[in-house]
Amino acid sequence: MKPIISKLPDLKTSIFSTMNALAREHDAINLAQGFPNFEPDVHLKSLVNKAIQEGYNQYAPMEGIFSLREIIAEKIEALYGAKYHPETEITITAGATQALFTAITTFVRPGDEVIVLKPAYDCYEPAIIANGGIPILVQLRDPLYEVDWDVFRSCITEKTKMVIINTPHNPSGGILRREDLKELEKSLRDSNIIVLSDEVYEHIVFDGQKHFSMSGDKDLASRSMVCASFGKTFHSTGWKMGYCAAPDTLMKEFRKIHEFNVFCVNHPIQRALATYLIKQEHYLDLNSFYQAKRDLFLEGIAGSRFRFTPSRGTYFQLLDYSDISEESDIELSRRLTIERGLASIPISIFNCSGMDHKQLRFCFAKTTDTLKKAVDILQTV
Repeated sequence: MKPIISKLPDLKTSIFSTMNALAREHDAINLAQGFPNFEPDVHLKSLVNKAIQEGYNQYAPMEGIFSLREIIAEKIEALYGAKYHPETEITITAGATQALFTAITTFVRPGDEVIVLKPAYDCYEPAIIANGGIPILVQLRDPLYEVDWDVFRSCITEKTKMVIINTPHNPSGGILRREDLKELEKSLRDSNIIVLSDEVYEHIVFDGQKHFSMSGDKDLASRSMVCASFGKTFHSTGWKMGYCAAPDTLMKEFRKIHEFNVFCVNHPIQRALATYLIKQEHYLDLNSFYQAKRDLFLEGIAGSRFRFTPSRGTYFQLLDYSDISEESDIELSRRLTIERGLASIPISIFNCSGMDHKQLRFCFAKTTDTLKKAVDILQTV
């Protein structure tokens, strides 16, 4: 047998795998990977158990059960004023990552260019490359990680097939403003470029600010695949449940790949979510819930040598350590884990060419006790 030619020959071990392993090895507090260390609502878990006991244990419909798609359509319309037909324009997925991969696989062919705003979550570029596409990387501007729209427009060519947008933004904790959506719409006008919008933190926005979804802009919605996550919303990342919303012309093609990728996703959890989503407070109260955690974390490190701009969304906070050390962020994140027992994520991993701004990302989706222990450590650095 001839040697296998890898589709991803330069793929390195994920920073999340690396830091999680290091945290386990040194019994460190893990504020690296983005997952809560507390349980989902007991009521939601009871609804899952109820669905199992009632016999919803075989295949669900390929596109997802209608009652769940219907309540999602109602949620989107209530929040953003956009109407999606639950029968043809919403598909339930095995988490947002599967939705993103499926969308890229559906539309990106060899030689197509896909614009990626950096720093970017690490699943985008491998999916593009695996499908023969070419990532076109655009670095966001410091210190608030904003889009330079002139630079963005200069990267659009006749080969541009897709743009990947992430708001609220992981890892920076930033959010796109209404003005940004106007710039995006202007940039793509009169083109056939598809927008793949990663909006998994849509219900986690702080200080009275608003999440502006691609769904809420008529022109952008007509070309957008919007991906969302129940795992991020309901503290159940291990369930791998999400969905994609898009115009029927795009969704028809998406489902062709989805059907032969996973076919369908967890049936009893779909039943539970269809009931749980009826009460809007289950997701509308998340802003205040996570803002309290962000504030607890930032108040705890007040007076420390770290500098920061409060996160505007997600459950991540960047800390600038340039007044503390000249070490690279990779070196410092390792040392903090090994010597101080606190794991974080170095941001240079997500930037263009490993650009290092002396920042570490901390996840504050943790219990009060965990956050207090973490800030005690940070105060000593």
